[in-house]
Amino acid sequence: KQPFKVATPDATYEGRSVIIATGADTKWLGVPGEKEKIGRGVSSCAPCDAPFFRNKNVIVAGGGDAAMEEALALTKFAKAVTIVHRRNEFRASKIMLERARRNPKINFIVNAIVTEILGNEKVESVKFKNLKTGEEKEFACDGVFVAIGHLPATSIFAGQIDLDEKGYVKVSVQVKTNIEGVYAAGDVHDWHYRQVVTAAAYGCMAALEAEKWLEAQD
Repeated sequence: KQPFKVATPDATYEGRSVIIATGADTKWLGVPGEKEKIGRGVSSCAPCDAPFFRNKNVIVAGGGDAAMEEALALTKFAKAVTIVHRRNEFRASKIMLERARRNPKINFIVNAIVTEILGNEKVESVKFKNLKTGEEKEFACDGVFVAIGHLPATSIFAGQIDLDEKGYVKVSVQVKTNIEGVYAAGDVHDWHYRQVVTAAAYGCMAALEAEKWLEAQD
């Protein structure tokens, strides 16, 4: 309802228009050694960090299109890329999966999960567990790329703003939500690109649309 109110620890602010830009969080593996090594060999963005792994051995955890895209991006720099997936079947599209399988730098470990990330100052190896046999093995690598999805920060808006089946904010071409005067910008609605440059562009669009809407009000 108008005026919109946003409460912070210090004050409550009122506005006639709101831009939602709460972003999305990476789904991490939640295994020992992961959190401590984010930025030290653990990453969730191959386009951002792949150049740091030139001629290195890396693994990608995941089985969807995002995992295939991460792996393919890494092959431009890494010596070898190993995709680790908990099942034998992949969620990735046939085209993306075949593209990854045809790449000579990409290997697959299926029916397995990463149980621990090892190393002192940086990633040096990981532990795998075979989900069929229960056997654990250590695998030497220099990097771990997590590609098991993202969680949009939208739970606070549930029941107020229309969300899609993945929990992302639904927007029009003009980044409008279903509520008059409320817009969204960035990864909170964009599950496809998830890049800083596109998020900034959506922010610009939302600001211009909000300004236009405000000028049209009485």
